[in-house]
Amino acid sequence: MTKSIRVLIWIGIALLGAIALGTIALRRGEQINAMWLVVAAFCTYALGYRFYSKFISAKVLALDARRATPAERLDDGRDFVPTNKWVVFGHHFAAIAGPGPLVGPVLAAQFGYLPGTLWILVGAVFGGCVQDFVILLFSVRRDGKSLTEMARDEIGRVGGFVAYAAVISIIVILLAVASLIVVNALKASPWGVFTIAMTIPIALLMGFYLRHLRPGKVLEVSFLGFVLVMLAIWGGQWVSRNPMIASWFTLTAPALAIIIILYGFAASALPVWLLLAPRDYLSTFVKLGTIALLALGIVALHPTLQMPPLTRFVDGSGPIFAGKIFPFAFITIACGAISGFHSLISSGTTPKLIRRELETRMVGYGAMMCESMVAILATIAACVLSPGTYFAINSPAGVVGQSPDAAASTITGWGFPVSAAGMHSLAQAVGEQTLFNRTGGAPAFAVGMAHIFSSSLGGQAVMAIWYHFAIMFEALFILTVLDAGTRVGRFMVQDALSHLWKPLGRTGWYPSILATSALIVAAWGTFLWQGVKDPLGGINSLWPLFGISNQLLAAVALCVATTIIVKMGKARYSFVTLIPLAWLVAVTFTASWEKMFDSNPRIGFLAHARKLASSPSSHETSRLIFNDRLDAVVTGVLVCMVALVLLESGFLWARVISGRLQARTKESPFVLTQFAVEEQG
Repeated sequence: MTKSIRVLIWIGIALLGAIALGTIALRRGEQINAMWLVVAAFCTYALGYRFYSKFISAKVLALDARRATPAERLDDGRDFVPTNKWVVFGHHFAAIAGPGPLVGPVLAAQFGYLPGTLWILVGAVFGGCVQDFVILLFSVRRDGKSLTEMARDEIGRVGGFVAYAAVISIIVILLAVASLIVVNALKASPWGVFTIAMTIPIALLMGFYLRHLRPGKVLEVSFLGFVLVMLAIWGGQWVSRNPMIASWFTLTAPALAIIIILYGFAASALPVWLLLAPRDYLSTFVKLGTIALLALGIVALHPTLQMPPLTRFVDGSGPIFAGKIFPFAFITIACGAISGFHSLISSGTTPKLIRRELETRMVGYGAMMCESMVAILATIAACVLSPGTYFAINSPAGVVGQSPDAAASTITGWGFPVSAAGMHSLAQAVGEQTLFNRTGGAPAFAVGMAHIFSSSLGGQAVMAIWYHFAIMFEALFILTVLDAGTRVGRFMVQDALSHLWKPLGRTGWYPSILATSALIVAAWGTFLWQGVKDPLGGINSLWPLFGISNQLLAAVALCVATTIIVKMGKARYSFVTLIPLAWLVAVTFTASWEKMFDSNPRIGFLAHARKLASSPSSHETSRLIFNDRLDAVVTGVLVCMVALVLLESGFLWARVISGRLQARTKESPFVLTQFAVEEQG
């Protein structure tokens, strides 16, 4: 292909992307086809990867094909293992794609499809993909060091301490929010509870099968797991139609919360081969297959978006969460645009697997683009529902009313017609008792996904199967995050406690395993219980808290990246990390201030506490007041710590650029790779 033809192709992609974005942004008064979002995303990602990531690779990072990676130099067959780039890509994508790219866009759809779509595209190409790429490369050049270690080495002790505290905080809040999403999706749903419950013995069986019955037979166990999961979905339908058995699996939110807390403790304490590894594997192929199926369904059916580009709730009065587009749309959609959690993966297992330095571009930048595409698909799944149905599912009873008639009347009064009878028919169609007040985003995504699939694959007759397949799909990989996150949190707690008493840091000593597992589970379990007991559905307070902590962690990661770029003598290129850093600081600091001090009780933690304090006192009221004040303190402490990192980093940048400090990065010495010689030979 000649150069002129390639130029014409890229010009064509740019023009097509511009047309799609223009249609999304400017079309008013009429519904648009979901394919415009898909086309805009494809063109934006293609241009970003081809040009922006290549610019960063060549000018900022100077990727070197001759340089040996830690996977090659430190190969131990356990942690450091040179791995095929496609396997690493799959591992990295599976690790970063938690509940965020599905749930955040669904919740943010209360503003309309436009704000979320634009933020997902722009935030990923210029923020999230850049963060994941540069942190991965810098970790590779430092023997696979973690973000906290790089912060300590490159910024200073304060940076290292704050990064550690931020990581622990985000793990606790992430696990609480993920658990709450599962609780809200499964409460009063015997079908869903049975199906998810069955995945636990399925995972245990897969682990035992691979370790003792048929070691190494991955294809066999994959087929076995798929068949058993499909049987679990079918069995859930049978359970839901049998009143006596259904009553055993019809659980309240508090009961589910207790079960999930106990499950989290078991997942952290049990051997990794028994539950964690097989559940991760089971969820990975279900996750990738379902996402591919959803993408094909949208392309084949090109459904119409029922949600308008902007709703009346851009004024901050949204029922799902209160607050205006700025800053709350940008912390509600974290994963899918930019997520601090990803920096833990980019400086965790992934840099220890990278075979060649050039592969960091595809793995770091490319995997984040794929997650961003998942967020676009989630936006479409939410917005193909009628707005009335969307708000009936996602709005908490404390806002719209306890009874179906009251909720339908309230939502219709907003200008989004919906009826109690219509919602009852929809609930029956998907095999649920009710779809009102199913906060958390997961049920709305499942209904949208079932709507898309049932339009072509089986019609309304199998809508219940598709709905519960979607619920199982979401819950499976949310519980995977719960498994892995609790174990990572336990390791970090053990590392911290080892400074007090060495045996507590031994990851193989069971008294330490049990004690530290209990500590980390108690931490996120406290926030989960707070969300379960919240009359506004929990998501109203916990998701913004998660978004703030997640984006503050991204700010820390970008501080580390900017510091390294400046110390490399490439301050003129530091804008690639400084621009997203500046945006995140503006967003998160504004959101934090509003969540702490806004006078609206639906926004400000302290305002809500004051409102509760003025009402008749009760045990529940006292607990909610404590929770609000705790949330405010957590937010304030996180902001202060990140402000310290920003100040320390800023002073360091100024000293290096002015020449007052000789810049020295902590890169590992250059070693010539042997892989290049082997490939040439």
